[in-house]
Amino acid sequence: MTYPSEGNNETIPTDFDDVVQQVSTGELEHDRIDALLKEAHERYADVDEGLLAHYIPILGQADPNLFGIAMSHVGGSVHTVGDCSHLFSIQSISKMFVYALVVQEHGREVVRDRIGVNNTGMPFNSVMAVELNNGLPMNPMVNAGAIATTSLMPGKTAAKKWENVREGLSAFAGRSLSLDDEVYHSESLANERNKALGHLLKSYGRLDGDPYDAVDVYTKQCSLNINAHDLAIMGATLADGGVNPVTGKRVVDADVCRDTLATVASNGLYERSGEWLFEIGIPAKSGVSGGIVAVAPGKGAIGAFSPPLDMAGNSVRAQLAIGQLSRAMGLNLFASAPDRDS
Repeated sequence: MTYPSEGNNETIPTDFDDVVQQVSTGELEHDRIDALLKEAHERYADVDEGLLAHYIPILGQADPNLFGIAMSHVGGSVHTVGDCSHLFSIQSISKMFVYALVVQEHGREVVRDRIGVNNTGMPFNSVMAVELNNGLPMNPMVNAGAIATTSLMPGKTAAKKWENVREGLSAFAGRSLSLDDEVYHSESLANERNKALGHLLKSYGRLDGDPYDAVDVYTKQCSLNINAHDLAIMGATLADGGVNPVTGKRVVDADVCRDTLATVASNGLYERSGEWLFEIGIPAKSGVSGGIVAVAPGKGAIGAFSPPLDMAGNSVRAQLAIGQLSRAMGLNLFASAPDRDS
């Protein structure tokens, strides 16, 4: 099994080379999903690599043995195995859904000009990336870009922006999401770097309003409670052209889903995003509480959760499980096979 070391920030954990890469351009095969989820969960449940996110005190107290995998089909069915009902804070996974809400509100060009869509190649909380690019955050999946994106949420006050964030992410999940006050307060005491990023963005004219308000709303959005089941439905909403497959309600337009998934594909796993796309081949977003959501457009989404992280802040078990499922289910966007009729 290959795991990233502290000195190697350009590889993701892989242990699925023995899984045959399937190719599929159609729908998921419902009768195989439960068995494949169970197989992936059993295979990686005992993996003991990775570290908890101790730099946020409350996240450093997580149970490292927790592990759940959920998959939601665009038709509305949801399949689960393991600890899929365990609540955890959404953290950076919130960035992709807030980005979708902001693009829906302002349009793709406005948001692209303000935030950008290119990978920084640097850690998610890098100050240098902002400085090297004349204040442009570069993309909405790193902290600077996410703070700037959150500031663009509709609402004349910070309280209204926050409520719009909570309601928007709740619409993706298909249920009312709530703030984890303990996580919020813990992160508020440890987010000096994000506050510095907020002021830096303000100095470059990339942030409207009070930077402290923007960072506070961003901190709250990262502290929303979700579970792996929720993640699968939220991802499947983007896979289904913006319609929540469980509630049947439209959350964003189809072209917003397209733009969001394109941005996530190139930036979703921070400085390992290129390696992820090379190995796994589907858009995915991670969070330092241990969640990852991976989206197969037109098919569905996988939500996986396990707290121990690699050195880039991505769940080790979740990466392995999604990697195996991507191959076994033919989810890789770049996989193909010879046309037997040609």
